[in-house]
Amino acid sequence: MNQEIFNKAETLTEALPWISRYEGKTFVVKYGGAAMTEPELRESFARDVALLSKVGVRVVIVHGGGKEITGIAAKLGLETRFVDGQRYTDEAMVDVVQMVLAGRTNKDIVRRVNKYDGDAAGLCGIDGGVLQAEKFAEGGVDLGLVGRVTEVRTQYLELLLDGGFMPVIAPLGVDAAGTVYNINADVAAAQIAGALKAEKLVFLSDVEGVLENGKLVRRMTEKAAEALITSGVIGGGMIPKVRSAFDALEAGVGTVHMIDGRAKHSLLLEIFTDKGVGTALFTAQEGK
Repeated sequence: MNQEIFNKAETLTEALPWISRYEGKTFVVKYGGAAMTEPELRESFARDVALLSKVGVRVVIVHGGGKEITGIAAKLGLETRFVDGQRYTDEAMVDVVQMVLAGRTNKDIVRRVNKYDGDAAGLCGIDGGVLQAEKFAEGGVDLGLVGRVTEVRTQYLELLLDGGFMPVIAPLGVDAAGTVYNINADVAAAQIAGALKAEKLVFLSDVEGVLENGKLVRRMTEKAAEALITSGVIGGGMIPKVRSAFDALEAGVGTVHMIDGRAKHSLLLEIFTDKGVGTALFTAQEGK
């Protein structure tokens, strides 16, 4: 027998118990990095989430789009400014964010997923008042119209999921006065996953996961994560991502996964194989 065909059969056999376990469960996937920008990876991601849907997983995608925002802003003659690594968002820039994220970027993702019969439906946090927000005001840092999520209204999302659709969400929020806010996509994904009591929250980015001394940390509790933050092993943009992950776990998410979106099919390999390919975060060292 051809070894490649045999290996494929073995992989399918290994996946079967995981497929059975996750049928009917909700997964929230934060989509970003190279997987959003490289054509081959974009197609691979679209096929993978469509496959998840076909085996009975209720998939919600929350996406970023920072590079696209910066590019369009430059074409419009708008300066992009960052404060402590976060985009400063004035009124002109929030218009660009809304145009790019809720417009072209969102609909491109929907179009690709639907090529593979994924039944994706695009929206942003303004639709149905899904992401209620207020101005971000921590540490005395003024980021303009950058928001903090105060509430996730899940009715619209549940309506789509119950109808067999895959929500694809651009992270924009709105307050009671109708002011629109730019929301960090990692934080939005964690908040949405917690509100939906998702089985899994998956962060897809341009790193393998959490690395310690050059080696991938396969499983990690909050206590271990805080020790790695204190020691400097986890730093920069990974700190808010990791802390958002544990906020989601505390809110009722089953497991959080940090995986490398630069590797084709990493989403499926993390979920449907025994060893996985990234870092899995737990409230306790149990389950998968």
